[in-house]
Amino acid sequence: MSNVAQALLQFAGVQPSLFASNSRYQATPTATYTTGGGLQVAYLLRRFVPQPAQLAEVAQYTVTQGDRLDICAARYLGDPTLFWRLCDANGVLRPWQATATVGTVLRICLPQGIAGVQNAG
Repeated sequence: MSNVAQALLQFAGVQPSLFASNSRYQATPTATYTTGGGLQVAYLLRRFVPQPAQLAEVAQYTVTQGDRLDICAARYLGDPTLFWRLCDANGVLRPWQATATVGTVLRICLPQGIAGVQNAG
């Protein structure tokens, strides 16, 4: 990114990210560590996984034989790389565990920080 573009973004209050907009780390802040020799090393701060109950559920999906989380993400979220949102919504740390058992009901939720409509039924 050019210095002019960075200046415009900072003037507008937008912080550039090292991660794509669909990355689970996009909103995770970074910090800088300075070594004894004066070398500055940027690093990613810890991403805290949200509690599933804090996410607004918009749908449910029952796992069938041969399901894959990336395909479910493409179907329900419009992007297969958002599989991590399904993991967050269902308290799963390893993606393959979410679809390992036929009959498991997956929660499809809004992203963290976006409130849903209560009792919209």
